[in-house]
Amino acid sequence: MRRVDRRRAERLRRRALVIGLSFAVGALAATALIAHNEKPLSARDPAVVATSGVATSGVATSGVVASAEAAAPRATAVPRSLAVEAAPAPLGDAVGALTQRHLLIPVKGVNASALQDTFDDARALGRRHDAIDIMAPRGTEVHAVDDGTIAKLFTSKAGGLTIYQFDPTQTFSYYYAHLDRYVAGLAEHQPISRGQLLGYVGSTGNASENAPHLHFAIARLGTDHAWWKGDAINPYPVLAK
Repeated sequence: MRRVDRRRAERLRRRALVIGLSFAVGALAATALIAHNEKPLSARDPAVVATSGVATSGVATSGVVASAEAAAPRATAVPRSLAVEAAPAPLGDAVGALTQRHLLIPVKGVNASALQDTFDDARALGRRHDAIDIMAPRGTEVHAVDDGTIAKLFTSKAGGLTIYQFDPTQTFSYYYAHLDRYVAGLAEHQPISRGQLLGYVGSTGNASENAPHLHFAIARLGTDHAWWKGDAINPYPVLAK
């Protein structure tokens, strides 16, 4: 009886040992398989996934899963040297460049000594004049101060009949306002030469009927070359040199 009990106990012990070893081997195999198939998360991998460009908490709601990094637009890095080159030059340098162009006084018969600096004069609504007024009788000829192109012929409530001219490099805009009329045949995009007749002094717009004059302004154009805006430059020191 004792011999039978010992044999049965021995068989049970061996069976338990085999079962335990089987579990251990299976666990090791499962661990190795998971480690082999699992991809480590790198520093560039996103923590979320996105669908159609919208990031979610990790579950894709459309059939296509895209990483947040791929969905989001990448910022283009601009080298510091290029950023410095793209910055506009100081206005003082622009004035120096204009002085070297030897601009013509635009109103016929007016000398430099007759010019007045009205650039900083106050105007309605607290704005600055940003131009000079060259007084002359109605109908006096107005000539181009520089070579260039007619960028825009425009009629406005304030400026009346106006001309916007770009210089040859499209760096500067010359603005002639309150004209009585244009010279016959003047057109937009027309190339013009320094001294060419453009129009005639008047008082259109908000100018006084009894004080005809040419409102003349200079602006440094932006990179978009928009004719209606720019950095105002005082024409007086350029013309009265």
